[in-house]
Amino acid sequence: MTESANAKYTLAPIDNGLLLHLTGDWSFTAGVPDIYPLLSHIDNVKAAFVSFNTEQLITWDTGLMTFLIELIDRCEHKNIPVDKTNLPQGVKRLLNLAYAVPERKDSRRAILGQPVLAKIGNVTLETHRSWNDMLTFVGELCKGTYNLMRGRARLRTADMFYQIEAAGPSALMIITLISTLVGMILAFVGAVQLRLFGAEIFIANLVGLGMAREMGAIMTAITMAGRSGSAYAAQIGTMQVNEEIDALTTMGISPVEFLVLPRLLALCITMPILCVYSIFMGIFGGAIVSAGLFDISFSQYYLQIQAFVELKHFLIGIMKAAVFGVLVATAGCFRGLQCGRSASAVGFAATSAVVTSLVLIIVADAVITVICQVLGV
Repeated sequence: MTESANAKYTLAPIDNGLLLHLTGDWSFTAGVPDIYPLLSHIDNVKAAFVSFNTEQLITWDTGLMTFLIELIDRCEHKNIPVDKTNLPQGVKRLLNLAYAVPERKDSRRAILGQPVLAKIGNVTLETHRSWNDMLTFVGELCKGTYNLMRGRARLRTADMFYQIEAAGPSALMIITLISTLVGMILAFVGAVQLRLFGAEIFIANLVGLGMAREMGAIMTAITMAGRSGSAYAAQIGTMQVNEEIDALTTMGISPVEFLVLPRLLALCITMPILCVYSIFMGIFGGAIVSAGLFDISFSQYYLQIQAFVELKHFLIGIMKAAVFGVLVATAGCFRGLQCGRSASAVGFAATSAVVTSLVLIIVADAVITVICQVLGV
């Protein structure tokens, strides 16, 4: 016998069959007994039929119906007839209604994996479509830039200044935190080896060169990719969902000129400035570690950087930041214009914008580094 609250059932053998006694309050509020011990018992015995005794059944609702449907389905699977004669009239009517129309075979959706060739074909088609869309976007962007140089681009200056404010001053706090911590990390990493030779003063060389050539531009670009690139994709993607992009096209206004160019110009202006700020905050972070742990004064630290880190290293980092700004803005706006017509598509566009930006940043950094190495700068 199994019970839950007031509901109980008892199974007893009768004439090569099974008699199920149902007693108590069979409702979801009172609690319905666990049916799995009963199903397990039916699977392990041979019974000619299953019948019911409901003389002590007080009340019932869909809790009893769910219990009976699971039991009847299991009995049909085991080819055991079910006698519903002694069930309440309301229960019998609902059961007849539930089984009036049998479930159509193969009506449930089958989740099948695609063949390997089909997956390869889909990836190939998607890649071709993405490349086609990207080339079209780059062409429109070049055309818009040419119109901007001629003074004929249709964009609002106020939008550009708003994007500069959103991408520049509003990002100073996060740039300050990340750059300072990166400078401190570089100082700690360099000190582990340099202190073995008593050359802690060269921590300044490591931090200064690393921040000026690489880390300042890369950390700024990664921060802006997660902050501004995703925002561009979400903003333009939402406009795509609301059919605002279609409205601009209908009015003869190029979405690339009106939406993309202000954001592109904003990042092209702010990224080099933020990179310079990031470089000096990273150097400051290294100075904190050097002065606090290795008895290197601030004046010694900055004089060492001034003697070792030449101006060309700063210019290389600033040039990288400008290139990264173009890539972040381009990736974010492209994914926004490529966005679908649903809310989930906007989220996917924002995620894809960040991933695309990071990949482009690393690839561009590798290419620029190789070029600088070949040219000897």
